[in-house]
Amino acid sequence: MDFAHSARSREYLEKLRAFIATEVVPVEAQLRAERAAAVDWTVPPEYRELQRKARAAGLWNLFLPDAQLGAGLSNVEYAPLAEEMGRSPFNAGVFNCNAPDTGNMEVLYHYGSTAQKERWLQPLLNGDIRSAFCMTEPDVASSDATNMAATATVEGDEVVLNGRKWWSTGVGSADCKVLIFMGVTDPEAPRHQRHSMVLVPMDTPGVSVDRMLSTMGLYDEPGGHGQVSFDNVRLSLDAIIAGPGRGFEIAQGRLGPGRVHHCMRLVGLAEMALDLACKRGLERVAFGKPVINLGGNRERVADARIAINSLRLLVLNCAWLLDTQGLTGAQSAVAEIKVAAPRVVQQVVDFSMQIHGGAGLSDDFPLAEAWTVARALRLADGPDEVHQGMVARYELGKHGAGR
Repeated sequence: MDFAHSARSREYLEKLRAFIATEVVPVEAQLRAERAAAVDWTVPPEYRELQRKARAAGLWNLFLPDAQLGAGLSNVEYAPLAEEMGRSPFNAGVFNCNAPDTGNMEVLYHYGSTAQKERWLQPLLNGDIRSAFCMTEPDVASSDATNMAATATVEGDEVVLNGRKWWSTGVGSADCKVLIFMGVTDPEAPRHQRHSMVLVPMDTPGVSVDRMLSTMGLYDEPGGHGQVSFDNVRLSLDAIIAGPGRGFEIAQGRLGPGRVHHCMRLVGLAEMALDLACKRGLERVAFGKPVINLGGNRERVADARIAINSLRLLVLNCAWLLDTQGLTGAQSAVAEIKVAAPRVVQQVVDFSMQIHGGAGLSDDFPLAEAWTVARALRLADGPDEVHQGMVARYELGKHGAGR
């Protein structure tokens, strides 16, 4: 396996870095201040202008492996771009490469009908609307997705949705126009053929956002994470993606590349935190020495560099397996990075916060937010323990003792 950047990847990476340096970084402090002071969850005009410029520069939908609709890059080629975007929470959205829209676009790209693509995929690709993914539920242990209680019942030529979902990222945005809802259609079918995914316009009668949820005190505006109720929501059968009973199949296809994107962005977040730690440690003096020379901090810098480089290689290996063997050949690797990436980032960010002292806990630096992102991702897309179980199953399977 060769992890050297391809010519296409290098070209995009150079353009991306230049755009971030010249267009995003100069206004990032302003965007942070506006987000903190906002009384509503509207998108600042400065952010929309960044999106317009990014699209005009050809830095748009870089995640999509289709040269007509996106950059046409493989997972390995896209990985360094995702890492660069991950250095700031504002970057991915500027280039229309933000979750959950990327995953939802991939679902529609791979499984959507022609009509579904025209109505929802194209506006998402254009950045005209946003979307949310409604899977996790407040009333069951969602680490086991077969516990899902929400229903998507077929009645004649309609599908009727009932249930409550939460941690539905993006529903707070005024631009969120469509939800992908996952629910039980046939409780008597085999476990992984019971569920369906349904496209739900936000303004459908019976859909209501009950509340927005904070994550360790942060609301992640302007998209946020919400609890959504579905009360006898009626839609025509053509709202079901790929037909009834294919929800789990679609979910697995959605989560593979999405986890690579998440994990490479986390590598970028760790790089940002280590940069800040080094700068702060060299600038600040305590007890007559630069802080970086106190308390084993040099060793911690070395440990952080080793951990980040190791993580990057682990994620690139997973991306390579996805490209060459598909999800079937990469399942253990996907689970491995999903466990490893948030842990490494938490450790590196925590070290950086410690170097910054009290400032590291404040909003003067992006570290508290970065730590929260990493901690949340130890639960999002499945908790650590589920993925550890997957890795163990594959490893023990080599010895004839899978489950």
